[in-house]
Amino acid sequence: MRSHFEMNATLQFSGEITTEAQAALKKLIEDSNRVHFWKGVPKGVTDPAEIGQITGIPQFGKNSVDLSFSSGPYTRVHDALFRFRKQVAPVMGRHRLGLRGIEVNGYRITVSGDFPEGFHSPRLPFIRESSLEDGTLTLVLDVSESDLENKIPDRLVRLVEEKVQAATYGGKGEHWDLVFESGKKPRYSDADPTAEMVKRGWIKHSSARGQWIHGPQSVQLFRAFEKIVLDEIIGPMGFSEMIFPKLVPWDVWKRSGHAKGVYPEIYYVCTPKTRDPSFWEDIGDYFKVTGEVWVEEIKKRIDGPIGGLCYAQCPPFWPFLQGETLANDCLPARIFDRSGTSHRYESGGIHGIERVDEFHRIEVLWLGTAEQTVQIADDLHEAYRHVFEDILELEWRCARVTPWFMAQEGMIDTGEPGQECGCGARIGTMDYEAFLPYSSNWLEFQNVSINGDKYPKGFSVKIQSGADCWSGCSGIGLERWTAAFLAQKGLDIENWPSGVAEIVGELNELFKFL
Repeated sequence: MRSHFEMNATLQFSGEITTEAQAALKKLIEDSNRVHFWKGVPKGVTDPAEIGQITGIPQFGKNSVDLSFSSGPYTRVHDALFRFRKQVAPVMGRHRLGLRGIEVNGYRITVSGDFPEGFHSPRLPFIRESSLEDGTLTLVLDVSESDLENKIPDRLVRLVEEKVQAATYGGKGEHWDLVFESGKKPRYSDADPTAEMVKRGWIKHSSARGQWIHGPQSVQLFRAFEKIVLDEIIGPMGFSEMIFPKLVPWDVWKRSGHAKGVYPEIYYVCTPKTRDPSFWEDIGDYFKVTGEVWVEEIKKRIDGPIGGLCYAQCPPFWPFLQGETLANDCLPARIFDRSGTSHRYESGGIHGIERVDEFHRIEVLWLGTAEQTVQIADDLHEAYRHVFEDILELEWRCARVTPWFMAQEGMIDTGEPGQECGCGARIGTMDYEAFLPYSSNWLEFQNVSINGDKYPKGFSVKIQSGADCWSGCSGIGLERWTAAFLAQKGLDIENWPSGVAEIVGELNELFKFL
């Protein structure tokens, strides 16, 4: 895509611009167009239309000058303005004039390219007008000098390019490469496991959306899976347990990158404006009289949101290392967290226990040099293969995928195809899927991601040796494991593999309903 920038700006000075000062400014404009604006431009670029330039004739007022700027992708007009501002101070200082301020009178961006059908420009307060005609998007901006210093135009162009890429990126199937498939395994059920668990009283819907109450039998299976993970993966691979926060403030999501687009799927957290009981007394009185919670009035008495409930489990870990330099001899670091629930407002709809708003997960996280991070991912793949093949005896497959957040940040698969479960993608995700006999579909129930320097860079984490710090993560979702396992093996324990049945033992049929 090609971008063009136009801007009109007024420079205000501390006194009257004399004829001599006007001549000096005109000379500075010529020098800037010829020399200053060309610094840093690639040598192969020779067309002045591609470079920031001051165009037209400067219009002088008593204490000001109006300038018009135009540029292509190099030395964009706001960069040209600030380079010119830097040169103005010494030149006008000789005439006893100081620059008092800059007013942006107009700013226009045009972006030309192949826009997908239905594309619309971002709806942001900086954009006063927008139009898309014949493959050209025009944005008229309302920006200040500080907005330009904050690179708002550059970020808007990048945002437009990302939106175009996202719209044309395609579905998961276009970025899904099969690596290994186990082949058919014994199946003992063709029923939806969630419906069967409800029928037998193992689980019940809670009052909240996408939330289940798990009875003793369901929890026994959860704990069995946890033990298998601890005994076969976490223990042998040397992972240490930590506890990550489950309330995530905005600063964490800004650094982790989730603030780019997590908003439709998070549960927001707000705080009361005050704890003064008198401030809330009428809220309680309203409930006592009506039996209803006065939600509309509560909205007026809370601040925030300050962030949200845990969405992706690993980001709130990273402030533990933020700004630190890690000693070589403590790497690679292997940790895991199993301390609480994660929450996602599933915009695509909830279904059963496998697609819920509240779920339970063991988050496995590791970091070190690039080589260490990849090696641990390879070892983790082998450990999962052993568990799925030899203990759970699942019918499963794994595939290399490129999540959108990695594609848009240039973090794409750069490796050669791996062998069986080997991690072919050096940066990217391997998804594990289990076959669901009742629907003849595949359920993603596990993944392993190598995230490169995404998190260490976002949280300013370095390594003593100077090597780049990389990280990886793998979320073990207990609901997904349960859905995959019961869909194939059913709820009758005599049909379960011995490695699971022996850990579960006799099912605790605590409740009997009349």
